[in-house]
Amino acid sequence: MLDRSRATQLGVAAVLLTVLGLLAIAVSQDWQWLVDLDQRAQSAVDWGDGDAGLQRVLLSVEDLAGTLAMTAYTLVLAIAMFLKGHRRASYFTLGVMLFTALATTGLKTLVGRARPEWQQLDEFLENGAYPSGHASSIAAFTGVVLVLVTMLVRRQAIRRLLGTAMVVVAVVVGADRILLGRHFPSDVVGGALLGAAFVLVGLALYSPYPRSHALKIEPLPEAVPSAKRLSVVLNPIKVEDVEAFQSTVAAMAVEAGWREPTWHLTTPEDSGTGQAELASVEGADLVIVCGGDGTVREVCAELAGTGIPVGIIPAGTGNLLARNLGIPLYIRAAIDIALTGQDRAIDMVKVTGDAAGDRDDEPDGPPEAEGEPDGDLTAPGIESHFMVMAGMGFDAAIMEGVNEDIKRKVGWLAYVISALKSLMFPVTKVELSVDGGEWTKHRARMVMVGNVGYLQAGMPLLPDATIDDGLLDVVLLNPRRFLSWIPLAVRVLAKRTRTDDTINRMTGRTVSIRAGVDTPRQLDGDSIGPGRELHMECIHGRLLVRVPR
Repeated sequence: MLDRSRATQLGVAAVLLTVLGLLAIAVSQDWQWLVDLDQRAQSAVDWGDGDAGLQRVLLSVEDLAGTLAMTAYTLVLAIAMFLKGHRRASYFTLGVMLFTALATTGLKTLVGRARPEWQQLDEFLENGAYPSGHASSIAAFTGVVLVLVTMLVRRQAIRRLLGTAMVVVAVVVGADRILLGRHFPSDVVGGALLGAAFVLVGLALYSPYPRSHALKIEPLPEAVPSAKRLSVVLNPIKVEDVEAFQSTVAAMAVEAGWREPTWHLTTPEDSGTGQAELASVEGADLVIVCGGDGTVREVCAELAGTGIPVGIIPAGTGNLLARNLGIPLYIRAAIDIALTGQDRAIDMVKVTGDAAGDRDDEPDGPPEAEGEPDGDLTAPGIESHFMVMAGMGFDAAIMEGVNEDIKRKVGWLAYVISALKSLMFPVTKVELSVDGGEWTKHRARMVMVGNVGYLQAGMPLLPDATIDDGLLDVVLLNPRRFLSWIPLAVRVLAKRTRTDDTINRMTGRTVSIRAGVDTPRQLDGDSIGPGRELHMECIHGRLLVRVPR
């Protein structure tokens, strides 16, 4: 329903409200067919009355879906969305839940229906029965969650799981109201209709996903074809339906005043570099890239310095660049921003380093031996770049250890599994030089150099990092024991600035790292193999990307 037009959303809401109104008339006029139907609920109440365990469960459900509880759930969800930068989603959540509650109270007063006479327990509710407040609030909350899940969760399997769970919860709450005798079945149905209708009205009047601007751009007249050329680089394995995706992009592009896009699909042999080069040669005024961080990195590197803006449609597992730029994971919102957002100049990072085996004459010691770093390497190695982060040690070991089959099935959970296996990655002796300064010696399980500050789940590993400040932020982590990861994680989440042997931070335009032994390394979540060195230079304002206005 999130993808439907405003007219469709309002139309469905109107149908639901019409049924709600007709049901209210039937309730207030005591239509016999409805009275007979509602009276059947007494047998369900009598059935559950003799089971003390069931009664305790029913009362618990009543409390967990009560006014105070739903208010708390709403505030937690709204605050979480706000803190994550999804302000429109936060306002949408508050608005839908508030107006649903007000409408429920008003309709209760207007209809004035008495509660069933067969309520269980000593405490009888006497306020209006139609519609059920529990049913309307849980229906509205379920609708809000489904909307946010559609926006923020990329994997269809997870969306279905969460959606099914919320629907089951809503059904359980509705059944609870009937089995406790608090409401007639028609009260519960009326509450569900009211909650669902207000979710749709909220969607039609106030879109929860970020927009490139408040007012939609008027499409150019068909008689005046657009001169704006659009190219799209697509990793086809990252979208569920390639044809549907292409149709959506093409329709939205024409609506925003662009030509029909030209398409360039990545291959296992070329993950974006050749496709971006071809788009540039063709004279594209905008290149949109849809894929994971690896595809985005290759396209951005190829277009850096060309002046061609890049629109990012995040479709990977991490999507860290998009997250740190405030680009939503919801595809239609990301497409909208890519087409009509504003250009922002961001930094990119040039990387050089050695390759494993460049020092065959110097055997590696065992990991626990923590070999000593020594002189600069002159043998040929890697020449690359990154947009988000580079790492040596624990984080790179995670990337190396990810099972691709598991990753395709469960997404980011594959990284969690790999992380648990790698928690005790051995301590390595490293040397760091910042801005060409003196080399300093350290012990660390992980060295991370970031162009942005936040990892998955909003973890502020480098909270001071900014993607357009011309600087790199460095953090060294060295938990001494297995359980030391817990207080370390607390410090990171709390954004504590104190540095010591466990967490050390540095900042500079250039950063060089030397390890004593070959160590796993990664760029933007892609393993580049083990090695001993990485040399990084931040190139200020090298790339134009489309971000929300």
